[in-house]
Amino acid sequence: MKTAIIQRIVLGFVLLIAVIVLNFLLLQLAPGDVVDAMLAEGGGGDPALAAKLRASYGLDQPVYIQLFKYLGQVLSGDLGYSFYYDDSVSDLILGHLPTTLMLTLSALVLAVAVGTLFGVYAAIKPRGIFSNFVTVFSLLGYATPVFWLGMIILLVFALYLPIFPAFGIRSIPEPENSLDRILDVINHLVLPIFTLAILYLANYSRISRASMLDVLGADYIRTARTKGLSEFKVIFKHALRNAALPVVTLAGLQLGHIFSGAVLVETVFSLPGLGPLLYESIMRRDYPVILGVLFGAAATTIVANIITDLVYKRMDPRIQSIT
Repeated sequence: MKTAIIQRIVLGFVLLIAVIVLNFLLLQLAPGDVVDAMLAEGGGGDPALAAKLRASYGLDQPVYIQLFKYLGQVLSGDLGYSFYYDDSVSDLILGHLPTTLMLTLSALVLAVAVGTLFGVYAAIKPRGIFSNFVTVFSLLGYATPVFWLGMIILLVFALYLPIFPAFGIRSIPEPENSLDRILDVINHLVLPIFTLAILYLANYSRISRASMLDVLGADYIRTARTKGLSEFKVIFKHALRNAALPVVTLAGLQLGHIFSGAVLVETVFSLPGLGPLLYESIMRRDYPVILGVLFGAAATTIVANIITDLVYKRMDPRIQSIT
């Protein structure tokens, strides 16, 4: 078990370095740089000023030298300095990270819990109305663009039915009481969390339904029923544990994907998370910030996959005995 963990950590580290190199090279291939964005924003500038700015940022050096310098910074724990915000990338990311974490983790937990329950109850009566609803809901949810869904939810529940706030994460002015401030933040996050969760809830309901249907036909489930166990124990104690294995795998693999969805949701609802930071950095060609955010997303995905493997082994003794 320890050997398998060490192997996965080493492979994850190599993969992370490969992702950093690939992202760096792709940004270098993109047209324009931060100097072009600055000059365009300021109404233009002469070539001498552009050359001086590129030299100050180190952009006049060959690409391979820039890459080696950046890799050395990252390996030493330094994600660099923002060209535009005049602040360290680590501080910028840490300042925007809490909002993104609250959004993504809440949406993921909600999607996994509700989606799994939907799939379980749909599998109990596979030809029932609820099962057909889950099937249609899964197809619609999987095919719906998250930014379009966010705008529709925003229009319905913030404009036409002004139940929840439309933008931001805090009211202006903020409530004076600490509990009221917490409730205010939750109130602002309801629509973004619901928007992000509904897309992934559709995936989990579809996967858990298919997995549960497969497990319910197994011999040990029929044996449990012949022993006189209640249907509740058969479903939630015996069947669900094995049926949840694909859901756990999907949850780990989708952490990176849910982050990309959070970028769009945060932009739609104007949340001060990593989404608007990444969007503004892309528009301004702020390479250190873009690379820093992508590095964080890649590292999170790799760590989540390693944890998913470990959880999978704990849930399935057959895999644990093989490794």
